[in-house]
Amino acid sequence: MKVAERITPDTGLLESLWDTNKAAGMTEPELLLYRSNLLGSDKRITNFGGGNTSAKVSAPDPISGADTRVLWVKGSGGDVGSMDLSGFATLYQDKLDALHGLYRGAEHEDEMVGYLPHCTFNLNPRAASIDTPLHAYIERKHIDHMHPDAVIAIAATSNSKALTREVYGDAIGWLPWRRPGFQLGVELRQFSEANPNAKGVVLEGHGLFTWADTSQDCYETTLEVINKAIAWFDEKSAGAPVFGGPVRDSLPAQMRRSAAARLMPLIRGRISQNQKMVGHFDDSPAVMEFVNAKELEPLAALGTSCPDHFLRTKIRPLVLPGLNGADDVDPVAAQLDSLLEAYRQDYAAYYERCRRPDSPGMRDPNPVIYLIPGVGMLSFAKDKATARIASEFYINAINVMRGASTVDAYIALDEQEAFDIEYWLLEEAKLQRMPKPKSLAGHIALVTGGAGGIGQATARRLLSEGACVVLADVDQAALDAAQDALSAEYSKDVLRTVAFDVRDEAAVQASFERAMAEYGGLDLFVSNAGISSSSDYVDTTLEDWRRNMDILATGYFLTSREAFRIMKDQGIGGSMVFIASKNALAASPGAAAYCTAKASELHLARCIALEGAELGIRVNTVNPDAVLRGSRIWQGEWREQRAAAYNMAPDALEEHYRKRSLLKRSVYPEDIAAGVYFFLSEQSAKSTGNILNVDAGNVQSFTR
Repeated sequence: MKVAERITPDTGLLESLWDTNKAAGMTEPELLLYRSNLLGSDKRITNFGGGNTSAKVSAPDPISGADTRVLWVKGSGGDVGSMDLSGFATLYQDKLDALHGLYRGAEHEDEMVGYLPHCTFNLNPRAASIDTPLHAYIERKHIDHMHPDAVIAIAATSNSKALTREVYGDAIGWLPWRRPGFQLGVELRQFSEANPNAKGVVLEGHGLFTWADTSQDCYETTLEVINKAIAWFDEKSAGAPVFGGPVRDSLPAQMRRSAAARLMPLIRGRISQNQKMVGHFDDSPAVMEFVNAKELEPLAALGTSCPDHFLRTKIRPLVLPGLNGADDVDPVAAQLDSLLEAYRQDYAAYYERCRRPDSPGMRDPNPVIYLIPGVGMLSFAKDKATARIASEFYINAINVMRGASTVDAYIALDEQEAFDIEYWLLEEAKLQRMPKPKSLAGHIALVTGGAGGIGQATARRLLSEGACVVLADVDQAALDAAQDALSAEYSKDVLRTVAFDVRDEAAVQASFERAMAEYGGLDLFVSNAGISSSSDYVDTTLEDWRRNMDILATGYFLTSREAFRIMKDQGIGGSMVFIASKNALAASPGAAAYCTAKASELHLARCIALEGAELGIRVNTVNPDAVLRGSRIWQGEWREQRAAAYNMAPDALEEHYRKRSLLKRSVYPEDIAAGVYFFLSEQSAKSTGNILNVDAGNVQSFTR
């Protein structure tokens, strides 16, 4: 079972999703996977990448054939909600037990990680995580370690030990804060041996461990423990003011998104000097309740508690001035430089206070999370998924603060402890092992005419190079089909669609605004929306002329002007590509309106290149010719009209164009996409105002 999306019901207890019919006949590893995916399907249990699960399973040794005990445990970097069996590390339990003889104490526990590969069962390539000892040394067959908001809200209070006992009695124990690792595994073993009737343990400021003898019982126990905490909080907090109560109202929903769309490119430009960042906007009820509350600033300043939270969100967010209306955006924007600089200085001071002699160098000091009263929450990270997940984790932190502060005093993790996890050498080693970013990682692109053959091929090429892409088209049905086709290949995080008519100025502005609220900025723009028409000059109607000029000239102007504005506001440059045509350079009989409009595109691109150069905005043109495959233009009257102009059958056109070219080759959408990628990427960093013909050679369109 794979769960595509996490569900987040607003209220109520967790319901068991265990299907005994589905589970019947599953092996122990398959039951472990089934349980893991179920647990990971609900954000109230754990968020993306958070928590881990395990089972101790008997299996034949691949060499001796003897029955041996194997620990199956979620491997490093996995996600319980979406993983498959390959996401589990497998280790000999007896070898893990033998590591006790090598352990030299808590001050040396990091060295134990180097021994874990020696315990690998059956040459499994999945690396074991730092949490492996936590599962290995509890003498129970099935173990869940989750990060449920309701339980962490107990664990993150000043009296968490007493509250744990109040809620659970002897059924669930409590252990003081300890960074995940070998020593915590030892302490968990000691607890489980001393408390044989306990069903689990709350880890201070961290999360929950539960265990049982079967996979289903372990799953049900985890839900039972979380539900008990949810019910307890419902009772204790009934009628209590949340976060000290609201001190402002939220802006209307559309105004919130508009404000976010205006602010996000400004922030992105200021934090993307070394690495381009991608944004995410959230104005869910939990976020709005927090950002509009009296205790927003003091609680935000305390920082988060659970390690999984602050590893993704930094130790604390940046609170921006609140907005009471759309007119407030400019004053906030004017303060961004000073607010960001103050945050960076504060972060640098935190680094200097807490650094160890062997700490890695300071990482990016910019905020990840931005809280705006009246508007919501922004998050920025190296890619969309990471930004979205950071936002989700901060919502977890909000939920924890809500619960903890209504029953007791909320306690964040000690600053030094937080630093030691953020700059943990083992975490740094993991970061160093990350694959090299793709060439367009962190870049945001918008492609008009995105549902056509060239548009889809361009989107596919940009997505394959790591970009986030917004597909725009006037045809909603074709846009939906394109989205379905591309979503089958790429994560939904990296693809958005907007439907608008490039001739409609208000629709263009509104659609670009929606795109900015989705990703936070724009680096790459491809103007590709197109039509075609053919008629003898004397038969060309004013309507035909205007339609060509409106879509191919005015449409290119309106969309590129909006893209230029955003890139200028960001202040980090950008690249535009106009998809013109061989006919922008070479006239064709029977197509005066089309050829003139295409020539207008070409000259407009050159004009923008002149003004964009000092801003680092490059503008270039790709001229295709006779791209029939996948083209919606060539599926309509244009095909019939061009065939009639050459006195041939429509099906003979592609061969005619191939033979007409100097290279005697057909031109396909992916060929155009390759040219577009060249101009958008750093491969052409020193090129602007240029033209690339992708036409297999046509002497008439040679540039002169």
